[in-house]
Amino acid sequence: MSLDPFASTTRPVRIGVQIAPQHSLYPKMRDTVAAVEDLGADVLFNWDHFYPLYGDRDGLHFEAWSLLAAWAEQTSRIELGPLVNCNSYRNPNLQADIARTIDHISDGRLIFGTGSGWAQRDYDEYGYEFGTAGSRLDALARDLPVIRGRWERLNPRPLRRIPILIGGGGEKKTLRIVAEHADIWHSFSNTEVLERKLGILAEHADAVGRDVREIELSTGVPSDGRHGLDTAALDAQLALGVRLFTIGISGPDYDLAPVRSLLAWREDVSS
Repeated sequence: MSLDPFASTTRPVRIGVQIAPQHSLYPKMRDTVAAVEDLGADVLFNWDHFYPLYGDRDGLHFEAWSLLAAWAEQTSRIELGPLVNCNSYRNPNLQADIARTIDHISDGRLIFGTGSGWAQRDYDEYGYEFGTAGSRLDALARDLPVIRGRWERLNPRPLRRIPILIGGGGEKKTLRIVAEHADIWHSFSNTEVLERKLGILAEHADAVGRDVREIELSTGVPSDGRHGLDTAALDAQLALGVRLFTIGISGPDYDLAPVRSLLAWREDVSS
């Protein structure tokens, strides 16, 4: 299948901000959430880990879904979700119920970002079986239909068909799962790698009988530490069909300057 269905998408360009739940106490996170929504970002993310991923590895850190429930109550417009939930940490029916509850708290703004898990310390410290990359991906493929099925049986049901975002780029298993189940695919790839993976994703979509144009393309945006953005790379990924661009910020300060730069780029390319 040609990449044209991605490149010609009419989806709007959206900006996500991942507020890392590390190295800060909750009042600072709460203020940052308010500021990100006020700035006009489209999606608010955190991550599903139990310890910081960088900086002091034993530093301050909070649990993802509890924070999302609070952020859902605090905000009124911005979509929100984990980037990404770890499928291994919770029974799939429980995952569905947590997500449905936050969907209601947010008036239908939840994105169910999920993945197979990778941070071994989280597993070891909290008593989960780490398994292998393959076994964790097999579990994700098994559990996603369970989650969708539970959403259909819960009372009350979710307020909308909760979009599923899947993060990761494994070409044999992950992209097949994306083709089968995802509304949004989040890539961590540079432009050259992303272009190749889009071709593979299109092949998987053909194999499962899915219109690949149903899948929104999402990517992470690095900052060079001086609030500069690689706008050439952003423009190239935009040309490939990426429409959701997410930048991460971390405590203790949660510097919003790169967020402002990315929002300004969105306005330039959307005008």
